Amino acid sequence: MSFSFPEAPQSLAPGRPRLGAGLRSTAICVGIVAACLGMVLFALLRTPMKDDLAWLLWVAGQWLRGQELYIDLVEVNPPLIIWLSALPVMLADLTGLTSKQVALPMIAAAALGSAWTVAGLLRGTSPVFDHRPATFAAIASVLLVMPGVEFGQREHLMVIAVLPHLALLIRTLEGQKSSIGMSLGAGVLAGLGVALKPRYVICLAAVELAGWLHRGFRIRLAPLVAGLAGLLYLASIVWFVPAFIERAVPLALTLYGGTDTGPLQLARESWVLLLGLATCLVLTWRTDRGGAASGVMLVLTAFAAAATIAMFMDGKNWFYHRIPALMAVTFALVFWCADVALRRGPTLRFRWALVALAMLPLTLYVQQTSGRIYERLVLAVEPDQTTEVRLERLIRREKVRSYMAFSEWIGLGFPVVNNTNVTWASRFDSMWALRGEIWRARQDGGVAPDEWPIRHWVVQDFMEGCPDLVVVDRRGEAMNYPAILSQANAGFAAIWARYRQIAVVDGLQVYRRQGEGCGDSAGLG
Repeated sequence: MSFSFPEAPQSLAPGRPRLGAGLRSTAICVGIVAACLGMVLFALLRTPMKDDLAWLLWVAGQWLRGQELYIDLVEVNPPLIIWLSALPVMLADLTGLTSKQVALPMIAAAALGSAWTVAGLLRGTSPVFDHRPATFAAIASVLLVMPGVEFGQREHLMVIAVLPHLALLIRTLEGQKSSIGMSLGAGVLAGLGVALKPRYVICLAAVELAGWLHRGFRIRLAPLVAGLAGLLYLASIVWFVPAFIERAVPLALTLYGGTDTGPLQLARESWVLLLGLATCLVLTWRTDRGGAASGVMLVLTAFAAAATIAMFMDGKNWFYHRIPALMAVTFALVFWCADVALRRGPTLRFRWALVALAMLPLTLYVQQTSGRIYERLVLAVEPDQTTEVRLERLIRREKVRSYMAFSEWIGLGFPVVNNTNVTWASRFDSMWALRGEIWRARQDGGVAPDEWPIRHWVVQDFMEGCPDLVVVDRRGEAMNYPAILSQANAGFAAIWARYRQIAVVDGLQVYRRQGEGCGDSAGLG
């Protein structure tokens, strides 16, 4: 006679190791994310905030206090980033923290939320995504670590916002349905995400086209919602902030080209990104079109290619402009390697050669990202070694009330102003517009644009703000700003003669005004 009862422990025995292994793998994934989060927040909170972010937070604060965007404050970015930056500023005012201490954790929370949502949406579309914590850990690690000091730039925020939209598209390509609520939410986020950098609307168009090529034409709710969100945002600009269209857009079109980089030089500086993109194109071509991996590779590669085109359209040799394409390429390469590792059935032809090809750009990305994070960690241990902190210390020692910097580096103004609460004596964040005016004059045969008298505005701000302390950046090929402004306006020359150099900070000349007042700025021209 046999009994079924003794067999029960045997049937349960295989499940216990699997359960334990699952808990261990989940704990490892959570630990990886926690380590990345702790490292990034330690590095960023202990070092000077990225100048662009510090400027935007300061502008948001000034806007909340009654100054008018694009009139009292010169900014060329669309207003959405200012509106978003106002949230941490308001929370900081309520909690007594600094806007930096609120903004960085908020961005990190958004990255983690996006990664967890995407991991849930992708589950079941491919064996690679079956373990949600592992997918979450991979996506979150890239979102947290890859930007380095550029953490929170508009390009970074755009990727965080658009990822759920891409995941929904991948689900659709695999025949899985999504709720109306998820389509609405992902669509709104995607629309607002690309609204931060309008050029990146081509990324949404590219991934939709890739989906049509993969499974045929179909109308999806999410891209329609994204388009509607973008149109409503545009209407809000026209209605609430017409000065952006009337002033910021013409200013940017006229002067912003002074900081452009030629396409050949930009290609040379972006060779690691281009290598990764080319690798993605090869791997997508070599991936079986009927499988789940094909849809994932098509979507990510299409996004990366369109983001690369947008980067070249911007024409700026700034790392954060590469972030969207770099992240999409990284996601695609990591996915492809994981898919090959889990693949069952016939061996992929040239498997190891293709794996080696995928690992080459991935290794370079890891190396570069590690270098960027290591630099910030070193500064986090000794933040007093940074130029910004040294200037802040000098401002406090000199009991400075108003301050200005003649430099194209925004960092000499922000976060210095944020951290010292000194009055910034300019409507500009830096001297980029002055350089643009000079560049435009050269383009137009030596005639400066009448509608943008930047030299006059800089002098006017200087006279009205009457800064106690002025930093002049003469390093490298920097312009001789005092000489240019003195030549343009005799009033500035007379006032500048009252400034005496009192220090040199990391090659920067620091001047202090002697005596009180700067005279009358009326009639300057």
